[in-house]
Amino acid sequence: MPPRNDDLHGNAPDNSRVALVLVDVINDLEFEGADRLLPQALGMADRLAALAARARRARVPVVYVNDNFGRWRSDFRTLLDRCLRGPVRGRSLARRLRPRATDYVVLKTKHSGFYATTLELLLRYLKAETLVLTGLTGDRCVLFTAADAFMRDFELFVPADGTVSIEPEHNRHALAEMARLLDADLTDSTRLALSRSGVSTRGRAAAARPRSARGRPARPARRSHAPAA
Repeated sequence: MPPRNDDLHGNAPDNSRVALVLVDVINDLEFEGADRLLPQALGMADRLAALAARARRARVPVVYVNDNFGRWRSDFRTLLDRCLRGPVRGRSLARRLRPRATDYVVLKTKHSGFYATTLELLLRYLKAETLVLTGLTGDRCVLFTAADAFMRDFELFVPADGTVSIEPEHNRHALAEMARLLDADLTDSTRLALSRSGVSTRGRAAAARPRSARGRPARPARRSHAPAA
């Protein structure tokens, strides 16, 4: 059923077929194994900062989907302040990837960015159909969010250089499964060109869909993974 109010009371003014989603990048990294994750995350952060800057210039919505780190009374500003100013391992990561005033923020409660959050509603009002999904960690929160996005018929880009996990081998395996099961495009972030109408890679239109006669995007056929009856 189409929404009665197309602009969500003015709170989602953007209109874009593409959204860039950053998962758990505002992160204190105060958990077991994070000492091994930090060097990978800092390398990823520079690439994501460049990708987010390109998205903002193209007026593509940038959506931060973030854990509350078990602090149920916290809001995002409190979490951001803790990561930026506190004596935490993830401070350098937060400083490189801190959101801008025009970005969107969704706090999540579990691994998936869609579970018990406002993310799906926000994306619907943005009219997003394609997600560029990045962040921490590839074998957990990014994977769960990608699976839920696939179930909601979003087209997926998960840049192979835009997500990391504690164990690099686990990250590679998760990426391979997202490509195999969720039809995710793994093109590196440095090769992605974002616009409000689609995503292109080295000049080929990868996610921009042709319009039908009625003006609605014609969805490509999706591969079914259900077993035959």
